Amino acid sequence: MKFYNLLIKYRFWLGLLAIVLAVTVNVTAGFWPAFLLYFLGVIALFSHFFIGPLRLIQEPMEQGRVEEVEKILNSVWFPNLLYKPIRSTYFTIKGNLAMMSQDFETAEKHLKKSSELGSPMPEAEGANKLQLGMMAMQKGDLKGGESYIRQAIRAGIPDKESEAVAYLSMCQIFMNKREFRAAKDFFRKAKACKPTTKEVVSQIKEIEKYISRMPG
Repeated sequence: MKFYNLLIKYRFWLGLLAIVLAVTVNVTAGFWPAFLLYFLGVIALFSHFFIGPLRLIQEPMEQGRVEEVEKILNSVWFPNLLYKPIRSTYFTIKGNLAMMSQDFETAEKHLKKSSELGSPMPEAEGANKLQLGMMAMQKGDLKGGESYIRQAIRAGIPDKESEAVAYLSMCQIFMNKREFRAAKDFFRKAKACKPTTKEVVSQIKEIEKYISRMPG
């Protein structure tokens, strides 16, 4: 595995080296002796731009080495050349890193690009849409927030905590619209997720104080 990761890391330069050697062999011994080097060089360069180095991100992400993740992402010189599902993942990770830095404008830009491309995993798409919905609500765009969160719920949300957040957000939107029956329905769905995160549990308790007094 380590050898394969090294191969990915230095694939571009190895591809260039193979092409240089191929040209040298071609000049001195002819095309066919150089053919394998040409082939390997082209494959290495093609995979560098078409597939990219995103496979290298998993380990540093799991270990919380954010700077290393950013360095790997920055080695993608032309993201628009990446294979579509990989490009979507690239922009999702860029968006998540921007959110960690509280650069919400950049995060929204990257997450929208990922959303437009679609995700190879519905759960990832759901998480992406939920983030966009939450950012829209923070900016006071309840209509946009509702649209994105509905799309997130349809796509599927990967964990119960996030699913509870989605339903609570929808509950707040419908409370604001004074559509109390729908608000209560979303609140029940949020509670059914049985979240354990302190912030989510606190939000449920806060809404529970007055939702039972609502008509509908």
